[in-house]
Amino acid sequence: VQLQAFGGGLVQAGGLLRLFCEAFGRTFSPYALGWFRQAPGLEREFVAAISRSGDATYYTDSVKGRFTISRDDAKNTLYLKMNSLKPEDTAVYYCAARYSGTTDYRSNSYYTGKDDYLYWGQGTQVTVSS
Repeated sequence: VQLQAFGGGLVQAGGLLRLFCEAFGRTFSPYALGWFRQAPGLEREFVAAISRSGDATYYTDSVKGRFTISRDDAKNTLYLKMNSLKPEDTAVYYCAARYSGTTDYRSNSYYTGKDDYLYWGQGTQVTVSS
């Protein structure tokens, strides 16, 4: 599956952005999905994940209560709604997908490691000014 992330931009601290990730070539529904980010000079880090079913989500501590991950399989789109943005949220944000099957088995599993994901989008820049 090919992924394309967009929606990044420049925003003041305290502001909000909504990131989008669209899938091309295959339907989203058999995939568990995630968002990662990478700031200059740092490793790519986990931000949020959502299970194939959409019923289970998980966030890194620094974004809990501020970010919301969601998916719309009918539109083949993954979202990341980011509220109360902070300068330390500045990074390139990447969406990722991991094939998770089509049965009930592991339909509620989510994944937080970079190596858990095989498919990646190209990234979208988020810059938060203080």
